[in-house]
Amino acid sequence: MKRILQYTLGITFSICLMVVLLFTSIEAAVYWIPGFFEKEYAKYNVTQDVSMTMEDLLDVTDEMMAYLRGDREDLHVETTMGGVRREFFNEREIAHMEDVKELFLGGLAIRRGCLIAMAVCLTGLFLLKAPVRKVLPRSVLAGTGAFFAASAAVAGIISTDFTRYFILFHHMFFNNDLWILDPATDMLINIVPEGFFRDTVFLIGAIYFFCVLLILVLCLFLMRKYRKNHK
Repeated sequence: MKRILQYTLGITFSICLMVVLLFTSIEAAVYWIPGFFEKEYAKYNVTQDVSMTMEDLLDVTDEMMAYLRGDREDLHVETTMGGVRREFFNEREIAHMEDVKELFLGGLAIRRGCLIAMAVCLTGLFLLKAPVRKVLPRSVLAGTGAFFAASAAVAGIISTDFTRYFILFHHMFFNNDLWILDPATDMLINIVPEGFFRDTVFLIGAIYFFCVLLILVLCLFLMRKYRKNHK
């Protein structure tokens, strides 16, 4: 019974770790990679679509991303478009971004909760006097493998028809139609077209895959080292 409890705590730790890595990969893709937005804007000729200089567009982007993290109170951002000084976002876009902000901050809250759960699991393992160097790598290997396999399956399904699942995502996470924007009147859809989201999702997947691969390699190394030291 004690052993089952130990491995239950270990697998719970590993699942929480995967959730933490997933949300961290999302944050890394859109916040930590220098020049990402500039590269995407150049790729999709966004500056031409919105009649802005790259510098002004990146300034608006910085304000938008600060808003999503709660570092800015509103999205009333003034800029120059086509030589005219105006607010970049209209009321519909602002209302939609309020929903996006709640979703993003909710993800960060889930990550914090998972970090706390991981700490609780580790504490439980030490209180149970479990052989952590044996239990944890095995548990993380099993939990990580299962979670990653499920994630890979979902990614494979999405890749077959990104547009379809992109729309499905919005129906699942938003209870209104504010996300349906008009390129003629709404600048948000012009600066982040579907191709931008596709590239971002693939980047998130690449970061996540790399992190998971490192963890799997580390677990295998620790398991091998543990067996070698206990022969």
